[in-house]
Amino acid sequence: MPGSQAVRADPRNHDVLIWLNGRLVPRTQAVVSVFDAGFIAGDGVWEGLRLHRGRLLFLDAHLDRLTAGAAAIALAIGLDRAGLAAALKETCAANAMTDGVHIRLMVTRGPKSTPSQDPAQSLGPATIAIVAEHKQPAPELAREGIALATASLRCPRSDQFAMRLNSHSRLPLIMALLEARRAGADEALLLDDAGFIATCNATNFFFVRDGIVCVSTGRAGFVGITRGKVIALCAAHGIPLACEDHLPTALAGATEAFVTGTFGGLTPVRAIDGRRFAAVPGPLTTRLSALYAALIDAEAG
Repeated sequence: MPGSQAVRADPRNHDVLIWLNGRLVPRTQAVVSVFDAGFIAGDGVWEGLRLHRGRLLFLDAHLDRLTAGAAAIALAIGLDRAGLAAALKETCAANAMTDGVHIRLMVTRGPKSTPSQDPAQSLGPATIAIVAEHKQPAPELAREGIALATASLRCPRSDQFAMRLNSHSRLPLIMALLEARRAGADEALLLDDAGFIATCNATNFFFVRDGIVCVSTGRAGFVGITRGKVIALCAAHGIPLACEDHLPTALAGATEAFVTGTFGGLTPVRAIDGRRFAAVPGPLTTRLSALYAALIDAEAG
C-alpha cells in the first residue's frame, strides 16, 4: 500500500482544467518552462487544500501558511489573499467540483535568465499553478492503516533547514521515504537532531500510550494544520495530550498510532518498525477521526 497518500483512481481527472498564471488550460497543456525556478532549484512554496461540501476547508489557515512561507524566501506571489482565494474557487467552479476534491496550489519564483540557484537571476513574475482533482484516500487506509519504519535520516530544526516551509524542495523527505520502502514499510518516521520523535515524511505523527495521545513539540516537524486541529480537539473534549519531546523507546508501550494531513485527515498506523498494533484503528484514533469528521462538516456548514 503506497502510504497515506494512496488515492482512489477517478477518470474525471483526465479532463480537468488547470489554473496556470491566470488561465484555465487542459491538463495536457499545463506546462512551465525548463527555466522555471521551481524546476531548476525547487524554489517555491505550495499548499494542499480540500474542497468539502462546496467549501475550501480552513482556507485562512492555508493562506496564512502559504504567505508566511513566501515571505520567508522573499518570493513575491503577485496575488493577494483575495486573489488567491478567487483563483482557487474559479478552478473548482470551472471543473464543476463541489466535494471530494484535493487541490494543490503551487507558487514558484518563476522563469530565470539561466539555470541558477541565485534568486537574482529570476525574471519574474512568479509562476502560480492550481491543480484540483477528484481525489479521496483509498478506502482500505481507514481499515488497514499504514506501516512505518524509522529512517536513519534526521529531521532538522528550523534553524538548520527549511523543514517547516512547504517548499518544493523535498529530496530529504523522499530519501527517507525510499529508505522506509526498502524496509518494507509504507512511510518513514523521522527523529530530530536530538533523537526525539519528530514527524513522518509527508504527515505528522501521533501515538497513544497509557491512554494519552502523544505528539512532538513540532520543533522539527511540519507546520501541520490538521495536526493543530487534532491537538485542539483533544483539549476541547478532555482527551489527555502530551505535546512534548518523546524518545523512540516510548513507542514500545504504544497501543495505537495515527498520522495526520490535509489529504487523509487521520490515517491509522498498523505497525512501526515491524511491531504491529492489536487494534487498527485503535479506540482513540477512532474517536478522534469521528471528531475531526464532525469538525470539517461544521466548517463546510
